[in-house]
Amino acid sequence: MMKVLLVDDHVLIRKGITLLLEQYHNIEVVGEASDGEECFQLIYQVKPDVILLDISIPNGMDGLAVTQKVKKDFPTIKIVILTMHNEIAYVQRAIDMDADGYILKNSKGNQVYEAIRAVYDGRTYYDVGIPGEQLEKLFKKKGKNNADILSNREQEIVRLTILGYTNLQIADKLFISSKTVENHKSNIMQKLNLKSKAELIQYGITNKYILYS
Repeated sequence: MMKVLLVDDHVLIRKGITLLLEQYHNIEVVGEASDGEECFQLIYQVKPDVILLDISIPNGMDGLAVTQKVKKDFPTIKIVILTMHNEIAYVQRAIDMDADGYILKNSKGNQVYEAIRAVYDGRTYYDVGIPGEQLEKLFKKKGKNNADILSNREQEIVRLTILGYTNLQIADKLFISSKTVENHKSNIMQKLNLKSKAELIQYGITNKYILYS
């Protein structure tokens, strides 16, 4: 019997996944948590084999940070990321944090089961809608800081964007033109395969750009 712990801050999503997994005789949902703190409390209580984990959870520790800590403290527990985020930057971070699987919330129900089954058996399961060759490259880049992709100036622009500076304010602070800031942001978005300012901010927070000086 595969014991699964669900971690998602949306109760309806957890209940829906529980109903889905109840169809399978070899899976038992042994607990539900809404954030990282509850997750670690339940790990000690229910001793899961697999954690099905959202990235965007509240209270200071996102799903990738939870993944890193679980893998450090409980290396035998398998983790499947279940999220809306299909951006390459997030997939790379999940790989770097040793997540065993990564699937999207719009996946078919049987894919959730297949992902759990695969990681329980010691395999990886990444179904993120990108070509296999590109996914292989991401695994080869494992352990390399995503910040290395960006220049120092681009990293600074990400940091200032997170802090709420406008393009004009960033330009004034860095002694460059507003157009240059726009060009830098365009390059950043292309490098990280992001599509909006909100995604850029979320990426920067997840990757702790706020710590850069």
